[in-house]
Amino acid sequence: MTMHVINFTAPITSATCGQLIEKSSLAIERGASCLVVNIATMGGECSYGFTMYNFLLSLPIPVHTHNLGTVESMGNIVFLAGERRTACVHSKFLFHPFHWHVSGSVDHSRMSEYAMSLDYDLQLYARIVAERTVDAREVLETEKYLTAAPRIIDPQQALATGMIHAVEQPQINAACVSYCIHA
Repeated sequence: MTMHVINFTAPITSATCGQLIEKSSLAIERGASCLVVNIATMGGECSYGFTMYNFLLSLPIPVHTHNLGTVESMGNIVFLAGERRTACVHSKFLFHPFHWHVSGSVDHSRMSEYAMSLDYDLQLYARIVAERTVDAREVLETEKYLTAAPRIIDPQQALATGMIHAVEQPQINAACVSYCIHA
């Protein structure tokens, strides 16, 4: 069994999305039987977070995601792609309202498009969280966290809400093949 590990310590952007796809594909080419993605991120762009989530789900090998310290915002969606999900004892997850940066002048049509896109992303995010935590003891109120009331979840709460399956240290040994994605 050859475990490959990607240490993702970066924001979620076009560049880091491309790097995750590249490193994961390389792991598959090199015969990985399992992929571990250690994550520490403050989040980033919705479109690339959803892309990373879908890509990790499509891999032909088991994917294990691990929270190295903090997984925030769009990072939660990438994290939830793990078939097995774990977190360090001193870690957190943060859910908070979306925000966009709009520069320059915006006409009514463009503003309507932004609002539609924001609403769609919110619904997609909430649906993914619900699907991946379906059998949890405590239900996450994701839409509330994304619109009005941010929430920080510690490892014990993450167990109760189904975000993680266990609290443990990262699983890295000398036989692992490791890659880094950082900004």
